[in-house]
Amino acid sequence: MKTLMTALTGLALAGTVASASANEVVVGGKNFTEQQIIASLTTQYLEGLDYDVEKRAGMGSAVLRQAQENGQIDLYWEYTGTSLINYNDVTESLSADETYQRVKELDGEKGLVWLEPSAANNTYALAMRQASVEETGIQTLSDLAAAVNDEKGLSFAMNAEFYAREDGWRPLQQAYDFRVGRSDVKRMDSGLVYQALRDAQVDVGLVFATDGRIPAFDFVVLEDDQNFFPAYALTPVVREETLAANPELEGQMNALSSLLDDETMATLNARVDVERETIEDVAESFLKDNDLL
Repeated sequence: MKTLMTALTGLALAGTVASASANEVVVGGKNFTEQQIIASLTTQYLEGLDYDVEKRAGMGSAVLRQAQENGQIDLYWEYTGTSLINYNDVTESLSADETYQRVKELDGEKGLVWLEPSAANNTYALAMRQASVEETGIQTLSDLAAAVNDEKGLSFAMNAEFYAREDGWRPLQQAYDFRVGRSDVKRMDSGLVYQALRDAQVDVGLVFATDGRIPAFDFVVLEDDQNFFPAYALTPVVREETLAANPELEGQMNALSSLLDDETMATLNARVDVERETIEDVAESFLKDNDLL
């Protein structure tokens, strides 16, 4: 895998643009469960429609994006908020529709076409255990801020990326007017955050809104009552050249996108992360259940 990733990184950085061919599509995906599932869904779906598909999943976000811009990846599913902030450096507060329209416009100038967004919004969120919510009465991020400022001694877990990113931990504290000391924040791999919260090693954990472990572990997502987090609508993005060679691809991908929402993605994610089914089996059964395979 390391050798493969090195090779893909080299391809992405090389800047060589491949010409698109009809019915030949390279599908990309990032290196976490939801992206692995959606890459497998897309691959199996398009293969069932007689496309010649090459799947390159498990890539880092920035490398994947650059690979698409350079023509090495034809199609992958991106999150609107990620493109807005990380790839287009837009930091103003926008609604979900405004976010989509802005990235559609900005990425369109780069030859990338945003198709119809799904109803799955995999935004960042903070969660607590159900028992803790009942004990403390904390239900919103404003409630959480008040508890921190009242020196309730809450501890937090999050991944290193969120701790440092522009729409992450420090700006969140500024928006809600609270401050947590470094000693009360544990930085760890995203998967370990769920375990630490479940096992009561911390009081509050960073989660992704469509993660299947939220209902499985009886977590409660705290309401972002000041709308700090941007929308992260899961959306298929395809190179303009690829779409020109395969015009029917737009309608086909929009049909798949229309089937996805928060509950659906949480269920699919849980089948992999909690029930330990294989990504390929989960993707295949979803397509068959929806008469797409």
